[in-house]
Amino acid sequence: MKNKSTASRRHSRQNVLQVRVMTPRIAWLGFLGFFGSLTKLACVVAILAALGWGVWRGMQVAFYRNPDFRLQVIDLNANPVIDELRVASVIGIDLASNPSLFDVDVSNATEQLKALPEITDAKIERHMPDTLVVRVTPRVPKAWIRFKEAGINEVRKAGGLLVDQDGIAYQCPESQIDTTLRLPVIDLPATEDAKPAAAGRRIEQPELSCALALIKAICEVDADGMQWIDSIRQANKWSLELVTRDGTTAVFGLGDQRRQIENLRAALAHAGSRGYVIDSINLIPKYNTPITIRSEAKPPKAIPVVIDETAANDRADEKKSTAATTRN
Repeated sequence: MKNKSTASRRHSRQNVLQVRVMTPRIAWLGFLGFFGSLTKLACVVAILAALGWGVWRGMQVAFYRNPDFRLQVIDLNANPVIDELRVASVIGIDLASNPSLFDVDVSNATEQLKALPEITDAKIERHMPDTLVVRVTPRVPKAWIRFKEAGINEVRKAGGLLVDQDGIAYQCPESQIDTTLRLPVIDLPATEDAKPAAAGRRIEQPELSCALALIKAICEVDADGMQWIDSIRQANKWSLELVTRDGTTAVFGLGDQRRQIENLRAALAHAGSRGYVIDSINLIPKYNTPITIRSEAKPPKAIPVVIDETAANDRADEKKSTAATTRN
């Protein structure tokens, strides 16, 4: 009976509710504790901000505002399409303001150069303490483009439209004129691509692809092919018309071009050795190639003959002696 009463009292004590008394003093002490924690956190944030500001100011003084890191040199690789002044203009550098090397956003500047139609690739690096190294890969032109029907006839001059082997067009810069004057001209029919806005875009015309393929085939056979081609146009769906710098018109088929190129070279060489000029030649037939000769062909150049004077005098004396013997 005694054990049962003791267990009952223990159970009653466990069911007693614990009540926490909230007084103004206790509330104030709790607020002070919270405010203290908040103050500590604010101090930590302030210290971190001060450290960040100090690092930033240190970088400003050590790098951005350090005269030793002012941009002094733009190291640009040799190329025919862009110079140092234009590089600075394109990537937004004001050279007169004597900017810091770290003011140049290298990533953005690289993309700006790559966006130029005459450049296929670009790379920019900072080289301490004062040099911006710029490397560009210029587009390699294969021909001039002329759209006669659209009134775009200006070629072989700055601003004229050049095209590379992939059919991407761009306007010829002043600095590239000297290296492109001997390139052939491709005449194309007028389309939407006939506008100057075509610069930087691929010209999607089958006539251009056929003309570029013929130029490539000629250069594979003759390394100097670019020197004697004046212009190319697609005459119809099955043939191309090429005009040489001497004014000879040669008709090519769209296939079997290596044979046709060899036949043209042989015909021109033969005409040169015989002293006449071919006005037109149809290279599509394999045999009996049709040729017309220019009527105002220039006469063959006289070949100078050097005669030994001693031998000439001996022959003259021999003729005189023979004549005297005959009279006797």
